[in-house]
Amino acid sequence: MNIRSPRLGLLSLALTAALVSGCGPKTAQPSLITDTSTQQQVDLNERANQLFEQIFNERVQRNPVLQTSLGIKDDYDKWQDLSDDAFAAELAMTRQHLTLLEAIDSQALDPQTRLSYQLMHKQLNDTLEDAKWRLYNYPVNQMFGIHSQVPSVLINQHKISDVNDAKAYIARLNAVPLLFQQLQQHLTAQADAGIIVPQFVFAHLRSASENIIQGAPFDEQADSTLLADFSGKVAQLSLSEVEQKLLVDEARVALLTSVGPAYRQLLQYFSELEQRAGTDDGVWRFPDGDAYYQNRLTRMTTTDFTAEEIHQLGLDEVARIHTEMQAIMQQVGFSGTLAAFFEYMRDAPQFYYPETAEGRAAYLRDATAIIDHMRTRLDELFLVKPQAEMIVQAVEPFREQSAGKAFYQRPSMDGTRPGVYYANLYRMSDMPKYQMEALAYHEGIPGHHMQLAIAQELEGIPKFRRFGSVTAYIEGWGLYSELLPKEIGLYQDPYANFGRLAMELWRAARLVVDTGLHAKKWTREEAIQYLVDNTPNPATDASKAIERYIVMPGQATAYTVGMVKILQLRAHAQASLGEHFDIRAFHQVILENGAVPLDTLAQLVDAYIARTKPAN
Repeated sequence: MNIRSPRLGLLSLALTAALVSGCGPKTAQPSLITDTSTQQQVDLNERANQLFEQIFNERVQRNPVLQTSLGIKDDYDKWQDLSDDAFAAELAMTRQHLTLLEAIDSQALDPQTRLSYQLMHKQLNDTLEDAKWRLYNYPVNQMFGIHSQVPSVLINQHKISDVNDAKAYIARLNAVPLLFQQLQQHLTAQADAGIIVPQFVFAHLRSASENIIQGAPFDEQADSTLLADFSGKVAQLSLSEVEQKLLVDEARVALLTSVGPAYRQLLQYFSELEQRAGTDDGVWRFPDGDAYYQNRLTRMTTTDFTAEEIHQLGLDEVARIHTEMQAIMQQVGFSGTLAAFFEYMRDAPQFYYPETAEGRAAYLRDATAIIDHMRTRLDELFLVKPQAEMIVQAVEPFREQSAGKAFYQRPSMDGTRPGVYYANLYRMSDMPKYQMEALAYHEGIPGHHMQLAIAQELEGIPKFRRFGSVTAYIEGWGLYSELLPKEIGLYQDPYANFGRLAMELWRAARLVVDTGLHAKKWTREEAIQYLVDNTPNPATDASKAIERYIVMPGQATAYTVGMVKILQLRAHAQASLGEHFDIRAFHQVILENGAVPLDTLAQLVDAYIARTKPAN
């Protein structure tokens, strides 16, 4: 799922959303109503749902970048406000929303609206509680950041359908200096509080930033990334050559006078900030770092697991998967240790596409074929399928060196933008053939596209649930979706099944190294070595992964925790229902409420069991 969006203010429930219609906020004046007669309950349910929409829409309206990702053009010419005043205003708005919500008698609501109330109440409370950790993040890092958000939003999300859209694009170019000024103010406040990204990150920050100001009009080379994007989009408009040239010239001026100086100033600031950075990697080094890390684990996993419990779960899962891998090693007739088999899988040329344009095209073609075939098997597993389309696409050159190996971007609700499974083909040696099947299932179908597209297409539940994000649920489903095809006979090639286990192993090992880094004070090198010793992934994978876990504490623990919970719930339903268990109905329960915390998911499965189990 998408781990790629930076946030400086409160992590509001709407900021991780992907799409929403462009309607304005609906006013609501909820009051305490305890009369539960039919009409009054209907009225109360309606008022509650109006309030949910109001809260969601007001949060969307406060973030122009979020609006753009949702296909809304209300503030198409602006960036988000990163100032302290904006943060305070958002915090005040959250308190007001919670007051309005608590004026409703939740016990008088129908079950579905009561669930929405509970989820909204939790999200608002979490937002207020997390405000004290505002400075405890890395708004610029090698994975994502404000510095890379500018080209990413403009290139991937800012569509140009007319002259007004083009003018808005130019206005955003001219607004980059203010955005970066606010970013630097925030980074300085963090540094003064003893919170600076580790030293190794700065080389990535420089590279990503320098890439944006290479090429015309900054030098005599071919068009820069942004100029090429703008020119290409304007060329598709029904304008005369003169009108197109005027717009492109205006963009050139904005790039030269606003974007270029802003990035050069930011690069200078990075050089200064680097002098204050250290080499310790875990958040244990922060003031109250242990408490912050526990907060991250709680939010990411939606459990009360401690770092020690998560660490042990990871060790147990690694041992289990190693045993299953040894069985495959024997199946293919490999004689030697598991470590030797890992080395063979890393190095044998037969497992990799060539480092050529043809090799990259072949990967995209074959990944698409895997997903297309899975589409033909969905009726065996699901009662509902997404309407939105999905495509496979290579990560763009401007960000492929620092981006993860694969990720997914939701489709737009209006159908104009499909869901996208991005495969990072910068180095084909990082994308083995034997992992391609599991990776396609995870990011595409039946993984993230299946879950997220279905969620946003749900009817009868408020937008904050259709477009919300709960990492343990979303990534747990993605990891579960790697296993699911095996249960209907896919992964016929034992090496592909090894690849599935390799990816499952990778997620299990994350529990060990994430807690190792942030709770047990492991060094970056110790964590990298653990992955090299215990997984078949190359050292480059291990290094990039550990650097990710360092700058996103706790996030990587959500995958395995979420998958384990889904499997536990499925086993519970199977044991309780026996012959009445239907895998399609079970998946419907998992998917029909949007992303929810794991404890809520357990309650929904228990309710499904209760209504499905025959009366004695």
